[in-house]
Amino acid sequence: MKQFVTEESFWNLFPDASIGIVVAHGMKPTAEVTPEDAAAIAKALAEANGTADQHLESNTISQNEVVAVWRDAYQKFKTKKGARCSIENLLKRVLKGNPVGSITPSVDIYNTVSLAYALPVGGEDIDAMDGDIRLGITQGGDAFRPLGEDEDAPTLEGELCYFDNAGAICRCWNWRDGERTALTDESKKAFLIIESVDPARADDLAAAIDQLADMVERHLGATIFAKEIITRDNPTMVIDE
Repeated sequence: MKQFVTEESFWNLFPDASIGIVVAHGMKPTAEVTPEDAAAIAKALAEANGTADQHLESNTISQNEVVAVWRDAYQKFKTKKGARCSIENLLKRVLKGNPVGSITPSVDIYNTVSLAYALPVGGEDIDAMDGDIRLGITQGGDAFRPLGEDEDAPTLEGELCYFDNAGAICRCWNWRDGERTALTDESKKAFLIIESVDPARADDLAAAIDQLADMVERHLGATIFAKEIITRDNPTMVIDE
């Protein structure tokens, strides 16, 4: 059995945070996704790229509320210089007229939801994890190979990250994914995460996890093993048997 565990060190920093989790089992590999489903995913991503600017009231990225709350959040733990929340990076592309492109069907789906709701969304391959996945403040030195890089970049002392028994999974909370557990064209089990630090956006978070679960189930043939909102009062959940 594997679990997702949020540690007290996380809740001490963000007592009002909520994390929406969708656990999808039995996803089709990319080669088995039908042309109709691939087209539907591509259309949804294109539409999300086109409508994401509804969340942007200023051409200065940091002055938009959906980004500002994350700039504030990143001040509360140790980060690598220049690290920014994943939603800021996506919305910055929208501002520059550089649409988020296709990667893999599962990643395209979670990027669609991220753009549509202006919330950070990520995903990891459950089968690639070593034991439970945890979210908490690290002592530093956790093994980590950034996605697409050739050199290791271990965590910093006081950094907030997702990690398992083998090291970090995603650094600086939701900034940078690692090579080891990244979703691929062959991933069958996905741990999908949507984070919110703004209690006023509870309805958006709930709608976002519903859309995420629906798209993965409908277009990738997955079974939704679990769908929950993690809070301080509900800090753990089972993600695999």
